[in-house]
Amino acid sequence: MTAESVTPQPVTPEPLWLVAANVVRWRRYGDGGQELRPGTKSYRGGAKVYVVDTYPGMGHEQVTTIGRARTGRWITVDTGSRHLHTFRAKLAYAPAVLRRAGAVGVRLRSREEAEELAALLERLAAEYRETHHGAPHPTPCLCHTCLTAAGPEGVTPG
Repeated sequence: MTAESVTPQPVTPEPLWLVAANVVRWRRYGDGGQELRPGTKSYRGGAKVYVVDTYPGMGHEQVTTIGRARTGRWITVDTGSRHLHTFRAKLAYAPAVLRRAGAVGVRLRSREEAEELAALLERLAAEYRETHHGAPHPTPCLCHTCLTAAGPEGVTPG
């Protein structure tokens, strides 16, 4: 009998149903929200992130996300749900995301549960974007709400 050399195959974790979202391109900032800043401190505007946890007792105002930082490295950070948009259920395959999700202790979700959470977060995030700053928008405004309302033309008329 000859012993065959056995090379261990890398174990690929099972994909998880997570809620994916995008970071707003511009967010209101400062006194009365009259200044605009691109993205967030951690993420570039438009970056895709995965929501791995929420804080239901706080009305889902903060969520725990996994995504690529401005530096290009994968990070796990809590961010305001008002800074995210286009929530959707998505199967996560990236090993870095799955490793970080496992470290956070993400519970397994079905597709339907992820879709329900995505719909809830989309509704709440839109509400939080409107109510966070009590002052009117600057003119012209590049925040997510104004850019979405302006359509393909971009900037709202001022």
